[in-house]
Amino acid sequence: MTSLAKKIGRVAVLMGGDSAEREVSLKSGQAALEALLRQGIDAFALDVHFNNSADYGTICQQLSTQKIDVAFIALHGRGGEDGVIQAVLESLNIAYTGCDVSASAIGMDKYKTKLLWAGSGLATPPFQRIKAEQIHTKTQYNIDILLTQLETSLGFPVIVKPAHEGSSIGINKANNKTELFKALKVGIEFDNEILVEQWVIGKEYTGAVLDDQVLPLIRLETSRDFYDYHAKYMSDDTLYHCPSGLSEELEQHYQSLILEAFQCLGAQAWGRVDFMCDASDKLWLIEINTVPGLTNHSLVPMAAQQNGIDFDELIVQIIKASLTDE
Repeated sequence: MTSLAKKIGRVAVLMGGDSAEREVSLKSGQAALEALLRQGIDAFALDVHFNNSADYGTICQQLSTQKIDVAFIALHGRGGEDGVIQAVLESLNIAYTGCDVSASAIGMDKYKTKLLWAGSGLATPPFQRIKAEQIHTKTQYNIDILLTQLETSLGFPVIVKPAHEGSSIGINKANNKTELFKALKVGIEFDNEILVEQWVIGKEYTGAVLDDQVLPLIRLETSRDFYDYHAKYMSDDTLYHCPSGLSEELEQHYQSLILEAFQCLGAQAWGRVDFMCDASDKLWLIEINTVPGLTNHSLVPMAAQQNGIDFDELIVQIIKASLTDE
């Protein structure tokens, strides 16, 4: 056994789950598992399910009966990124990667994330939260009032997002009230809370954070309206610019804001913050991802590579950073 393998111990890679991001999670988990095995680390996969209360008992039994020194969380979306699995692991006194219960729960909630950022003086596009009952139980007259109110306060276009989903699932752009109503109806298929956010005209970027350091920024370029699910996982024409093309001064300025936004939520070890830059080079925070993807289209490995960190080393650094932050 190598000294690295001895130091880290036995690793359970938690993947899969039951969220809308299950397939992406399986790919991320498998990639992390293979990276650990290549380095001689004792690691195994565990597909975690949260369909009902009985599943929690099964999860606890699986985790408590295995010898586990560290749980590498590769679960995206609900159950794995929202503080649930983190709470289970803490109750079993098992160390795990990434953010703690509180930061995970906040980071998964786009509305609460933006409230904290705005309250801390960090720029994020104007927004409003809409609850499912405002769409389901209202008359057409009341819905028209709601749509008019959103148009008045936010203008068009807007972007409509389920408040607790990732991977751009259920997200749509709306250019008018008809499209806004359709986007809200799509959104409530995924969540009971919807975030309606003012559209920012500008360039899309992402900043990966690893052990309190912001890696080289990536500028995203897609032929679609925005960096949606198709652009992330299916398109072959999405371009990733890393280096980002920003001046050194501007890149460093953005990196400092990204770290501030990350730490403002209590996030730790690793993650990713997505943002927009308008024509005047003002940064607008969009959202945080506390368990970023690790697929062949994923952004954190890309930024790490630019910093001279290959994929295998990245996985180890995530574990080390998480254990340091305990």
